Amino acid sequence: MSVNIRYINVDISETLNTFTEEKLSKLFNRYEFLIGATVRFKQDENNHTKGKICDIELSLPGPRIFATSDEAQYEVAVRETISDLERQLKKRKEIYKTY
Repeated sequence: MSVNIRYINVDISETLNTFTEEKLSKLFNRYEFLIGATVRFKQDENNHTKGKICDIELSLPGPRIFATSDEAQYEVAVRETISDLERQLKKRKEIYKTY
């Protein structure tokens, strides 16, 4: 499992790194065909109520899977994004089932 975390115009946070890696490790344990993940944290200066954006792109055999969410806190954005990715992964896993 390789996780690449990038911060775009946001201060680096070690606690956010460990939180994100912990959540992603659950996905990597459940879906053995995952290769890596790229996580990007951004801040939208124009949106004052939300504006904390989390983008996650997963590498796996076939096309990559991507999800993003815009929330008031980065931790909530990570949870929402991983929830969206899990839905996509369930659909993808159906393709890989052997009959």
